[in-house]
Amino acid sequence: MREAVSAKTVWRERKLAAAAAPKIRKFTASDLFLVAAGLIILFVAACAIVPQWIAPYAPTEMRTDSIMQAPSGAHLFGTDYFGRDIFSVVVYGSRDSLFIGFASVLVGGLLGGTIGALSGYAGGWIDTAIMRLNDVLMTIPGILLALAIAGALGPSLFNIVLAVAVSSVPGYARVMRAQVLSIKSRTFVKASVSIGASPLRVFWKHVLPNSLSPLLVMAAIGIGTSILTGSGLSFLGLGVLREVPDWGTLLSQGRGYLTAAWWICTFPGLAITAFVLSVNIIGDRLRDHFDPKKVTQR
Repeated sequence: MREAVSAKTVWRERKLAAAAAPKIRKFTASDLFLVAAGLIILFVAACAIVPQWIAPYAPTEMRTDSIMQAPSGAHLFGTDYFGRDIFSVVVYGSRDSLFIGFASVLVGGLLGGTIGALSGYAGGWIDTAIMRLNDVLMTIPGILLALAIAGALGPSLFNIVLAVAVSSVPGYARVMRAQVLSIKSRTFVKASVSIGASPLRVFWKHVLPNSLSPLLVMAAIGIGTSILTGSGLSFLGLGVLREVPDWGTLLSQGRGYLTAAWWICTFPGLAITAFVLSVNIIGDRLRDHFDPKKVTQR
């Protein structure tokens, strides 16, 4: 009897282990990348918020006896032609790079979302006029539009944020308009109109809250794109002119030393790549989470 009970227990434990195996494999295949991406984003955010706790040297500290030294234990990313520690400069430079990315997404998302919501909800000639202007802007590549705006306004932190934000407005406006048009035709919105709710109340109470999910997902993915665009403008000399350069300016400063000191521009480039890739992984997971087809399947 005891042998039968123990055999039944073993069979039950094996069945539970077999049921848990797919979940473990799922975690190691996809969630591991998500955790790694989250840790990279948190580390870069810490670098931007409290760089003095992470950087071993001051970003402006120059040492004549440590000029263009290769990566070592004393200088993790090596030193540049001024004798500055590259790791410390990358840590401090993350502040401007992340500010450009987040601020431009915030400004561009607010402007584009407002324009798209107004166009989709108002309809008629207002929708036609706004969308035709939006179509004209979308024919211009975003980097060229940002380059033209930054070149006209001059190099400064405010101007580069404005240039990157304006270049992203057409995309946000188009996504928001499509979502508003979809929500506006839903049954619950028509029911609110039929019982006498004002257009403003219908918009604020029903249309706008149900239209924000795609915009938030697009904004999450757009952070990486904005950082790439801002770094590209800094690389071309239209970025922030400060004592501590951002990642794009570091790339521009190190491109002339690729054969003599490859580490000067390699590590800032790796920092941009790692952060943008991490943001895209998080954005893809958010997109999958807010996908209505997958929500209904769950």
